[in-house]
Amino acid sequence: MAAKLIRGMGSFFKTCSCKRQGGCAHPYAIRFRDGTGRQCEESGYPTQDDALDRLTQIYQEKRSTPAQQSELKRTLGAQRFGEYASTWLPRQRHFAPGTIRTVKQLLDSQILPALESRRINSFSPTVVDDFIMSLEERKVGLATQQNAFDTLKKILRDAHRRGGITGDPFQGVVPPEYVPNRVTIPTLDEIHALKEVGSTGLVVVIDLMSGCGHRNGESYAASPEGMVADDVYRITEQIDGRTCQRSPLKHRRTGEFREVPMPATTRESLLRGARDLGVDENGFILRTQRSPHWSHSTLDYQWNAAKKRAGITRKLNPYSLRHFFASNCLSRGIPITDVAEWMGHSNINMTYRIYRHLMPASIGRAAKVLEAGL
Repeated sequence: MAAKLIRGMGSFFKTCSCKRQGGCAHPYAIRFRDGTGRQCEESGYPTQDDALDRLTQIYQEKRSTPAQQSELKRTLGAQRFGEYASTWLPRQRHFAPGTIRTVKQLLDSQILPALESRRINSFSPTVVDDFIMSLEERKVGLATQQNAFDTLKKILRDAHRRGGITGDPFQGVVPPEYVPNRVTIPTLDEIHALKEVGSTGLVVVIDLMSGCGHRNGESYAASPEGMVADDVYRITEQIDGRTCQRSPLKHRRTGEFREVPMPATTRESLLRGARDLGVDENGFILRTQRSPHWSHSTLDYQWNAAKKRAGITRKLNPYSLRHFFASNCLSRGIPITDVAEWMGHSNINMTYRIYRHLMPASIGRAAKVLEAGL
């Protein structure tokens, strides 16, 4: 039996126009004030008792919340989005420098112009939908739309977790979906041709990216210490390609790592690089005359020079080597879940969107397996 409605709990009602609302089948809605004092509405309660139960639950949660905590939630909820975002970003200490630069760029160019002055407690699914529509109206590219949406979601989820937003502002929202174009994958002959004319350092980078799935910056931190087994390489950090500074891995906190399979070819390349180039005091192999680490400009210069010497005219870039790694794995039946983990993707959806066309026809393969079992 539902509790009785008392002062301060809120109210319940129906939004239909039926003359006898008590006997009609339309659901009830409730209206109440949340912990921050903002008026809210919820709907979809089949019976009056269901609506009263929900109002009672909300009322008891507010009564059991300490006054100091309620005041903190009200203060957070009253903040402008721009102010909240400026305090949120410094708290993301696990973000790599490149990620921080990307987030700042998205905030400055896409998010803050539309939402900077809006109060945190006023965000709702309608507001988020309107933001997505504004990106579409400005003809912002789908990749940027998705990145802006993901950044906004991180910030508002943080505000929701801390009590500044009561309801879920993303409930029912359809996010923008970026479907990448088919990737360009170098052939094995092209990789061999590049290695034949490339420097020792470039060969190390090529073998790590194509053989282990390293990102550019992760390959700059090549070290014999990463070979934790004859066939396993542990990636512990990366070199920021712009600042040439050591930094945590993308999507991981300082000290976290991921382990990837290491083919014999890559192992031999690393050992040869360590022997020919030497290892510095930090255990790294790759450096230049001017810098203790490689940068994006170093790789671009050496890559383009090797392409020219090898006579390769296709539009290949160093990141194509990661695509080769993914293709090599998936075409040989390695589960996409493992590939996503080895490549360091934050979730498998990213791996699937980029590489699903490389996966063998699973339905046909499943039919043959099922037939064998029958």
